[in-house]
Amino acid sequence: MSVAITAADGFVGPWISEMLGDDAILVPDEALKEPLTLDAMLTPCTTVIHINSTASAGNAGRDDREAMLVMRERSRPVLDAVQRHGGLHLILVGTLRVHPQWEEGEPYYGSDSTVAPRDVAAEGQLWMEERALEQATPERPVSVIRASNVQGVPISGPPGNGLLHKWASEAPIGWVNVPGDGSGLKDFIHVQDLVECIMGVASDPPPTRESIAIGSGKGIQLRDLAGIYNQMTGCEAEYGQNQEHEVFGIVDASEVEMRLGFRPSISLEEMIKESFEASGY
Repeated sequence: MSVAITAADGFVGPWISEMLGDDAILVPDEALKEPLTLDAMLTPCTTVIHINSTASAGNAGRDDREAMLVMRERSRPVLDAVQRHGGLHLILVGTLRVHPQWEEGEPYYGSDSTVAPRDVAAEGQLWMEERALEQATPERPVSVIRASNVQGVPISGPPGNGLLHKWASEAPIGWVNVPGDGSGLKDFIHVQDLVECIMGVASDPPPTRESIAIGSGKGIQLRDLAGIYNQMTGCEAEYGQNQEHEVFGIVDASEVEMRLGFRPSISLEEMIKESFEASGY
């Protein structure tokens, strides 16, 4: 099966492309502006994977309206193209920033979680998700995949992506910057495991529509994580850093296990080790 990848970022997109090999068709942003070109590229495809988590808008931050507008403009042509084709499975890959911040005692991210954008860019993500789900049919099914804190090394090499890699680069300086007071729980997932889930969804489309949260089902408080980095390097924890855009909480991993038979293959310990190797420590 040929699979188109649109709005590809520099992290998850290349991992998907590598796993697909010759079956991957990379759709450049320029093609999104040319319906005939886009239709020609999608003709041999059974699936379209749209990276719906990036706010590629120059210097725009996640709270800038420009970020949301760019995400919408990149999404409209994909929605229109799927409508024009008879049988395309649309997979949207986003983040859990569309959920409210999790607090102890509240439900984990599962089927009972309330969808609510955490920032302006997340509004752009949700805009695409809602319209795609409304348009879903048995002939054109839609899968929404929202990932937890994705870690790993880009296909092109270091630097790595995510908090673990950020701390691995900070630790040799003598400290790590901890968002908030360290009580926040994070559920880390490796990009390789995320892509395994995406491939599983691509090979087994839903009857019509679905929304899936991807995570390990395990959480660690940031103060405990900082303690691991302290033991490894002697670095101190600098608390009170900005936590506005952090994703806290634990994914209900039972749902994705039931759907795909998925259990993470890369542990937190392995992700931490990879982060230090990538930083050259």
